[in-house]
Order: sequence, then C-alpha cells, then structure tokens
Amino acid sequence: MAVVDPSVGQITLRELSDNLARVIEGKRECLDTLVITLAAGGSVLLEDVPGVGKTTLAKAVAVSIGATYHRIQFTPDLLPADITGSSIYNPAQGTFEFREGPIFCNVLLADEINRASPRTQSALLEPMNERQVSVEGETRELPRPFFILATQNPIEYHGTYPLPEAQLDRFMAVLDIGYPSAEDEVHILQGQMGPHPLESLQASTSKEALMEIQDTVRLVHVDESVTRYVVEISRRSREHPQVKLGVSPRGSLMLFRASQACAFMDGRDYVSPDDVQRLAVPVLAHRLILHSKAKYGGVRKETLVSEIVTSIPVPI
Repeated sequence: MAVVDPSVGQITLRELSDNLARVIEGKRECLDTLVITLAAGGSVLLEDVPGVGKTTLAKAVAVSIGATYHRIQFTPDLLPADITGSSIYNPAQGTFEFREGPIFCNVLLADEINRASPRTQSALLEPMNERQVSVEGETRELPRPFFILATQNPIEYHGTYPLPEAQLDRFMAVLDIGYPSAEDEVHILQGQMGPHPLESLQASTSKEALMEIQDTVRLVHVDESVTRYVVEISRRSREHPQVKLGVSPRGSLMLFRASQACAFMDGRDYVSPDDVQRLAVPVLAHRLILHSKAKYGGVRKETLVSEIVTSIPVPI
C-alpha cells in the first residue's frame, strides 16, 4: 500500500474541490465536505430541491477523478436486478452469462432514490456497506474507488417511499447544495452563454491516486481523548429526551473516518476536536429518529446535534 504524504494529499484534495467549484459555484463548504467523504470512502445523500445542480455535481466528481460513471433513475417500477445485473441465457453456448448492472462503476448517481420501492432500495445496502454485490448465490466485488451519490427531493412526497433507517445509516453524510446567492446565480447564467462548464472540465487527479489517499486516511492518528469525544457525542444522542433512536456505532465510526479525512485534507497526520465538530452535523444528524412530539414540534435534527456537541467539554 502506497502511503501519501499529508501535504501532497492536501494539494490533491484541494485541487479536486477547486475543480468541482468550476461547475458548482458558491458552495465551497458543501464541496469540501463531499471531497472529505470521498476521501474517507463514504457515500453521500444530497437532499435538496430540484434544479440546484445535484446531477451535475455527480458527473463532475466522475470527470474530476477520471472514473467510470453510471446514472440510475429510480422509479416505482425499478427492480433490484436493474441495479445489480442478472444472468442472461446464451443460446449459442447453452449457458447463462452474468450481465453486470449499472452499479458496477466508480461513481453511481442514484437519482431520486426515494421514488423506488423499499425492495429496490435494499439492493444498495450490501454495496454501500461491503463494496460487493451478491446475485444468485455468487458474490462479486465492485470496482475501487466506489462512491454512491444519491439524491432526493425533500418537499415532494407523492409517489415516494421514505428511505429506511438502515439505508440512511449507511450514508456517511447528508448534504444540501441550496440556492446560490444572487451574485453566484448571475455567474452561473453568464457561464451558460457558451458550452456548459462541465463539457470543458478536465480530471484533476486519478482514481488510483484517490485510492491511495483513501488507504492513507485510515492511518491518520486519532488520540484516545478524541476517540472518546466522538463516542460521547454518540452516547449523548442516545440519551437525549427528544431522541427516540440515537447515533449507531456505525455512525460513530463514520464520524471517526470523516474526521481522519478532514485532518488529511488540511495537511495534518492527526485529528483534532475541530475536525469532529466540523463534521458532526452532516455525518450524524440524519441518523437521529426523534420522538413524535419533537418531530412535529419543529425540532431540527441539525440543531440537536449542534447542541449536543457544544455541551461536551472539548478534549485538550
């Protein structure tokens, strides 16, 4: 395994974020968090209104790392085999041949994921957790790097199926791009007078370099005090009176990994409490299940996570 120097990795990840910013303007914090998630080997759910660039962002990620890209438009009639692939009978050979589904790629856009049935959504559980697909009793490894970017519209509920908690828990981060500022929107419109910026976008790194970064991120040092800080945040969420179901151990691990990637992107070989605080909301908020009174009383999960983080003494 090749180990990447933090200073070199920092340049690579910053260049990747800069490259994405050529297509998605004015959303640097969102792009940085997405790059951190990519470096940590996680997947992202973009929960936002239509027309803010979710699909464009997925394509830009694939182009920026020189990776294969597939898009699946999730619909109510989509079947698991439409995602994973299936065996097709070859009459000339008299045998069945496995035809890979669109999930066999480096960057998968699961567009409007909540429009597919729970049965179809479950086809992503194994790939997201184990980077493999089991079809007809045979397990097949997915290519590396493997990154799922799913989208869903948070304000449209007709003909949709809420994502199961087990699936939400497998997304490392949930992000929203949001509307651009007036000035950024002017730049976006001006940039559309010619070819779309995506058409001229070039790769800023390679998927091989990204894999080396993903392997190195796991070697970033995390002091025991910072590890206990992560665990305490998760534990407090489970004990919060407004929370029915708190952060799972998987959520703790994903915050741990994301913090390592955040430190690496800043050119450090150690994690600080600031890294944990920066990523707590996008990594943990979607994992909380609130009691009905809190849910319908307007309590926001993001606010709860922020309150929990600020209530815990920061390790020195």
